[in-house]
Amino acid sequence: MKLSLHDLLTGSDQNHAIQVHSSPPTRARIIKPKKNKRRLSLALQGGGAFGAFTWGVLDRLLDEKDLVLDAVSGASAGAVNAVLLASGLSEGGRTAAQQRLERFWKRASDTAPRAQSGPALAMATSVLSPYQFNPFNLNPLKSLLASEIDFDALRANPSVRLLIGATRVRDGKLHIFREKALTLDAVLASACLPVIHHAVSIDGEAYWDGGYSANPPLIPLISASRASEALIVQIMPTTGAEMPTTSSEIAKRMDQITFNSSLLRNLDALAAMRTLSSAETGGSNLSRKLQKLRLHHIAAETEYPLLSQSSALNLDWPFLLQLHDAGQAAADRWLSGKADANVSLAAVAEPAPARE
Repeated sequence: MKLSLHDLLTGSDQNHAIQVHSSPPTRARIIKPKKNKRRLSLALQGGGAFGAFTWGVLDRLLDEKDLVLDAVSGASAGAVNAVLLASGLSEGGRTAAQQRLERFWKRASDTAPRAQSGPALAMATSVLSPYQFNPFNLNPLKSLLASEIDFDALRANPSVRLLIGATRVRDGKLHIFREKALTLDAVLASACLPVIHHAVSIDGEAYWDGGYSANPPLIPLISASRASEALIVQIMPTTGAEMPTTSSEIAKRMDQITFNSSLLRNLDALAAMRTLSSAETGGSNLSRKLQKLRLHHIAAETEYPLLSQSSALNLDWPFLLQLHDAGQAAADRWLSGKADANVSLAAVAEPAPARE
């Protein structure tokens, strides 16, 4: 039996009573309790240019001074956003993280070949491998990340727990790079689409895009996090606009299905794990975490209805800004409590109708 995400959502907001301290009988002094900081973990899905939506979500979350980010997992574009966030926080705090995210996405747009999302690339990747049409393994993302992130400093002083997912080519299994072992190559591995880039080799092991095995890494995040709340930011469309009939439309829809299937498997597994943990006597640390877990979900396609018709390779700045603004607005509604946190598993698979 499939369990809903609602079954995973436990606990409720705690109301802190006002404490009244009695001094002399003629005077009563009311002391308001300190506002508790809200601890949250993030699971950031990958999806190329659609990652600008996640940039908008992060931009809004960083405005919340009472929100503590405990752990962040990501694959592909989600991994890129995660390390930009973490490095900015480590080096200069919330404002620095916001500036770093914006600067990266603007530079990504400015340096992107205008024809990279057109038919020329589709034709090239359909008949040639990247080892043929890109023999020197040129990757603009490498220079962008190298100029934005000091990985030595990030490893020495990580601001959040990081879990960056990549897929081992040898056996297709997920490999998690943690913050203390994080390198530029690890992020490139997580974002390595094999039809465009050479596999990334780390310690003799070849890796492809993390989205193939966990998009995003959810169960490892729950295991590593100390937070009882986790927010999934899903940027790949789950529903197609119409039946694809051209080769490019078919390829795009296949990618959407592929990069969402691991998330749905993770959610099913997480639901089953929570059911089993409830029957344990005493229970392990993970079991206790699962019982307390409250899982939240923001889906880009709900906020940006044209997403399924858009290209994840479109790095035009106006398009990225539209996605950013949609993500920012979605996070604002979630923080204000206007978004429904009790998202069912069916709702993740079939997002709610787009807003008017």
